[in-house]
Amino acid sequence: MEQTNVTETKKHRSPITWVPTAYFAMGLPFVVLNMVTVLMFKGLNVEDKLITFWTSLILLPWTLKPLWSPFLELFKTKKFFVIATQLITGITFGLVAFSLNLPNFFSISIALLAIIAFSGATHDIVCDGVYMSELSSSEQAKYIGWQGAFYNIAKIVATGGLVYLAGFLIEKYTQGNSDTASMLAANQKAWIIIMAILCSVMVLLGIYHLFMLPSGGQNKKKEQKSSKEVMKELGNVLLDFFHKKHITYYIFFIILYRFAEGFVMKIVPLFLKADRAAGGLGLSEKEIGLYYGSYGAAAFVLGSLLAGYYISSRGLKKTLFSLCCIFNLPFIVYALFSIFQPESGLLICSGIVFEYFGYGFGFVGLTLFMMQQVAPGKHQMAHYAFASGIMNLGVMIPGMLSGWVCEVLGEYFNKPSGYEPFFIFVLVATIPAFLITYFVPFKYHADGTLIEGEQE
Repeated sequence: MEQTNVTETKKHRSPITWVPTAYFAMGLPFVVLNMVTVLMFKGLNVEDKLITFWTSLILLPWTLKPLWSPFLELFKTKKFFVIATQLITGITFGLVAFSLNLPNFFSISIALLAIIAFSGATHDIVCDGVYMSELSSSEQAKYIGWQGAFYNIAKIVATGGLVYLAGFLIEKYTQGNSDTASMLAANQKAWIIIMAILCSVMVLLGIYHLFMLPSGGQNKKKEQKSSKEVMKELGNVLLDFFHKKHITYYIFFIILYRFAEGFVMKIVPLFLKADRAAGGLGLSEKEIGLYYGSYGAAAFVLGSLLAGYYISSRGLKKTLFSLCCIFNLPFIVYALFSIFQPESGLLICSGIVFEYFGYGFGFVGLTLFMMQQVAPGKHQMAHYAFASGIMNLGVMIPGMLSGWVCEVLGEYFNKPSGYEPFFIFVLVATIPAFLITYFVPFKYHADGTLIEGEQE
């Protein structure tokens, strides 16, 4: 693990002054690109097939980020890159706001959102690097809940607060007119305001972290390196990652832990929105923003916080399997919803809250496992980026297939939409996660020392 410099050690700031804000800044761009832009483009009359394709494709940097993570260890400090990416992301959100009034707004805004995706993925790498470099193993376990909580407070703000605000503004600007032109104009005005808000928030966070964020350690190499030397370094970092003991098992573990979630996450919003005659729950955008984006995300935050202290008190090795169960079993909520299609808003909201609480509680286990069992070594930041990139790929692939699987199952079982057989299929898809988690090997104790008989 990289050591902090003497100045930072003497000026040690409580992690509570920067962990919450740094991970809020990490979560906001991803959540906006992953879900909020889908609703934005839908309101701007973009075709569904264009929305789903391009808003999925622009998320690719979060999978490919391991390819440039070693470069970030060679130059500047991690703090430099954290602040730079926050400012770039904020300014680019401002440009997205401006682009929404242009004739070719979709292609221009997608290009700008792709820049935000690259910046956001880079931010993830260096922000995690600061976290791991500045905090001891015990501190990592203690603050892992705060990390996950504020990452998901960003989800509350984006999918709950901002989506709800967009809906409120759209209603305000339509002034009772429901014709296509009025709706389009109202959506343009509303989403320009939302993008401007995002611009302001990210720029302000960048300014705050200029003063409050620790450096995360100095760059490893002071001398100027050629491209060939940097590529060689990347190759060495990759080889070192794949030579780690148990790495094949760890890769499958990382992928399968969230395998069922990968199928669920793209279908659930569609299921909540779909008409009841089509097998959905028929919720409005405001209800989705309130139940799913606000109350659900708040439950995720609570689960994340409690899980951090749960793991800290008992240790990851003793708790990982129970975390996997708590993560995957609550998906039964959507299977029950698809079978019985409840009409009670309170019941639907309660089910979503229950599922999200389990999701937040269990997700922390995977994050900490990657930090403490997969990443340790001389390329810790880069190797954690590799692990999280693999995790994102493992979620992205089933997410891309989820619509097709839902349609095929609907046709096979002669269901109007396929939601019911799809969510039952998701429950079956949780079984590999239980099996691989139960037998996963550990290399390190909670204090970072090697377990007897293991090797780097």
